[in-house]
Amino acid sequence: MSYTNEELMPKSEVIGILRQHQISPTQQRVEIAQILMSKPQHLCAEQVLEIVNQDRPKVSKATVYNTLGLFARKGLVQELIIDPTKVYYDSNTRHHHHFYNVDTGELVDINKEEVDVARLPNLPMGTIPDGVDVVVRVRKAS
Repeated sequence: MSYTNEELMPKSEVIGILRQHQISPTQQRVEIAQILMSKPQHLCAEQVLEIVNQDRPKVSKATVYNTLGLFARKGLVQELIIDPTKVYYDSNTRHHHHFYNVDTGELVDINKEEVDVARLPNLPMGTIPDGVDVVVRVRKAS
């Protein structure tokens, strides 16, 4: 997976978005945000690391993980924990759900209107619902 400069969101636009989310626009953060914000997509940290370092190593693994965590905390991306070993970062922060293909690892968006959660279980005392995220796991039919 690689990106050309023409495919990336302009740096000035990315810097504006980072500042709107109260994120200091360091060079590494701008480069990572350019990749994430270039199109709606689901990328794991390893994919971001590979893309940002495609020409030459310039961003460490720790920086990528820390930056993705910061972006998720600030609402720039949505963190999707698909299983304990795989976390994806979704550039689409509007409320929606996902299909997860267990054979290929591919995540595909599902519009929120296509899923109907009719009833929630009784909530623990003193809590209110903050959202419902649905991940429909699929695999190739035998």
